[in-house]
Amino acid sequence: MKNLVVITGAGMSAESGIKTFRDNDGLWEEYNVMDVATPEAWHRNPEMVNRFYNERRKHLLEGEPNSGHFGLAKLEEQYNVNIITQNVDDLHERAGSSEVLHLHGELKKVRSSVDTNDIHELDGWELKIGDKCKRGSQLRPHIVWFGEAVPEIDNAIPIIAQADIVAIVGTSLAVYPAAGLVHYAPDNCPIYLIDPKRPNKQLSNVTFIEKGAGEGVKELSHLLSKKVMNY
Repeated sequence: MKNLVVITGAGMSAESGIKTFRDNDGLWEEYNVMDVATPEAWHRNPEMVNRFYNERRKHLLEGEPNSGHFGLAKLEEQYNVNIITQNVDDLHERAGSSEVLHLHGELKKVRSSVDTNDIHELDGWELKIGDKCKRGSQLRPHIVWFGEAVPEIDNAIPIIAQADIVAIVGTSLAVYPAAGLVHYAPDNCPIYLIDPKRPNKQLSNVTFIEKGAGEGVKELSHLLSKKVMNY
């Protein structure tokens, strides 16, 4: 089977009711990102940062995968599908996708504040100040904050380098280093970009699908099926 690599962003989960930072009425309307998503914020006010992510986890537990998530999972019947997501939710996994790489961490996991490799599944939605790792340091959200390295980018590059087809869903490709991933796709690799608004980014070999995640993935599946039939 051919390799289909899907890069997903916040728009992928928006139809599940998961708030994004950038949208109107999004999280940036309620919070200053520098107060909740930087290492400095954590050191300055861990209670506030921790409360923010507890709220995000609780909200996530109330959400469900949307038709776009399920549509991508169903494509595994025809393709080797690898999803590289900027999202920290687990909606791809809950929809049935088997290969998901989280670039920016995972909301339902926590890690040691002194050892980035000491990662744990959180039981429930609430992390408490005072919950510590084995080395005695406070556990923190397993999230890549602004100003921190994105270690999974090194694992994402070889995946997209082996792509036969690339699909981009719900991201403007404005945040680096994730935004640079598409440039590692092989020359002449067809790219499908699903988003209600066309990004300003210049890309070659792109088919634009100007729809939301659910309808966009449905159209992507239709286009890929037609392409297979024409071979």
